[in-house]
Amino acid sequence: MNIILPLSVLFIITSVAGLWGIYGKAGYKGWIVLIPFYNLYIWLKIIRKPIWWYVFLLIPFINVFVLLLMIVEICKCFNKNGLGAQALGVIFPGIYLPYLGFYRKEVYLDPNERPEIKKSQVREWVDAVIFAVIAASIIRIFLIEAYTIPTSSMEKTLLVGDYLFVSKIHYGPKVPNTPISFPFVHHTLPLTETTKSYLEWIKLKYYRFPGLADIKNMDVVVFNFPDGDTVSTKFQSNASYNQLVRQFGRDAVWTNKSYFGDIIYRPVDKRENFIKRCIGIGGDTINIVNRKVYINGKEEKNPGNRQFKYVVHTDGSFINQRNLEKLDITENISTDNNSNYEITLSDESLGKLRQFSNVSSIEPIIQQKGIYDPNMFPFDSTYRWNVDNFGPVYIPKKGATVNLNPGNICFYRRIIVVFEGNKLEEKNGKIYINGKESDSYTFRMNYYWMMGDNRHNSMDSRYWGFVPEDHVVGKAFFVWLSLDPNKSLFSGKIRFNKLFRIVK
Repeated sequence: MNIILPLSVLFIITSVAGLWGIYGKAGYKGWIVLIPFYNLYIWLKIIRKPIWWYVFLLIPFINVFVLLLMIVEICKCFNKNGLGAQALGVIFPGIYLPYLGFYRKEVYLDPNERPEIKKSQVREWVDAVIFAVIAASIIRIFLIEAYTIPTSSMEKTLLVGDYLFVSKIHYGPKVPNTPISFPFVHHTLPLTETTKSYLEWIKLKYYRFPGLADIKNMDVVVFNFPDGDTVSTKFQSNASYNQLVRQFGRDAVWTNKSYFGDIIYRPVDKRENFIKRCIGIGGDTINIVNRKVYINGKEEKNPGNRQFKYVVHTDGSFINQRNLEKLDITENISTDNNSNYEITLSDESLGKLRQFSNVSSIEPIIQQKGIYDPNMFPFDSTYRWNVDNFGPVYIPKKGATVNLNPGNICFYRRIIVVFEGNKLEEKNGKIYINGKESDSYTFRMNYYWMMGDNRHNSMDSRYWGFVPEDHVVGKAFFVWLSLDPNKSLFSGKIRFNKLFRIVK
């Protein structure tokens, strides 16, 4: 039984009851606390704060922070100036507010009549740090978070070394699954390799606040890695647990700790953050034919600054490295005797390179249809797919029902068991879900198909499948800094032409 809901209801009831008593001690009718909006106006009068505070109480997510400040001010009205007492009020208002409101020895003091409290310099610093941590945490969880691009999977749209902001409010911020965690770190404590940065004493179910928009095709999205629920502490996100099991076998992964480390589980919000372009949304059918992506039978439009690999043939002469740099080619270049090059090119760079006088021809590198890559989702040799010829595959939509059979269960097995928490058995050619024979399944969440713009150097949905809606973090929207990791500070490390740009 989930106890979070009844505990939340009890928390609200006791907090309101506490404010009822506090309003009474401050000279107001206790029942005012039950009148929406007006109760906040009276609260501001009780703590003697300006009416313009009310504006912030109407702004989603900011109002949470303001309410915490108002609780601190209530504590001060009862002469609770110690950091511990104020922390109790903020963390456990359902207990502390009733104590202030109904314990007879606790007396309300009008803020205008309270003696001025002089704080030590240490206390002022502590208060400032706590305030900053709480404010930054609320902003990070509910509004905007900063990210750094570590890999080239989104070149040229996003470069290695780009620093960007991700909007949590665009698709709606989600409540953390693990609310008790060390601030400003993801899943591992600083200066450690494996120590968890979070506690799992309290686990909250998935809930997302309303957002400004739904995810659309071609949005650049940050999400928690769906194949990262189980992790090798040695490999981390460089190779998923499921990938290691397919390659080495389950027994080897679990028993060879010197090579694989410990095998641990991570809740959704503590899985690695990935950033890709959303190619398909729930209800779409994706098909890749000779590198070209088709969405519901139509070739993708506005796919960003995508890149592919090509073989470039010259007349035998050397291509000047400076000329290649002018084309903004950042991927590694391989060559054989300076006459043939393997280069990753954007559509724009491809057109410019064709105009070089010593380039005789440029051929795309394409894995032919029917060549099977065992690393491709759904990891079944029946579907002989590769990075350039893949699909068709249907993207599950919330409320949609699909027929199930032994031939297609490989697409939905992980959704049914891992993402939506059912028990799945396959016996004698029949499928059983939660002990009941089933020939269909209705999805409880929307799913998405994510791909990198650097199509030949991106570990994306082609390798691990669908991204559930509860894994979506936010929308990438603004790059504020761009540093070239291969250059020094005085030789062009800051990419000035890449600063302050909108992610498209």
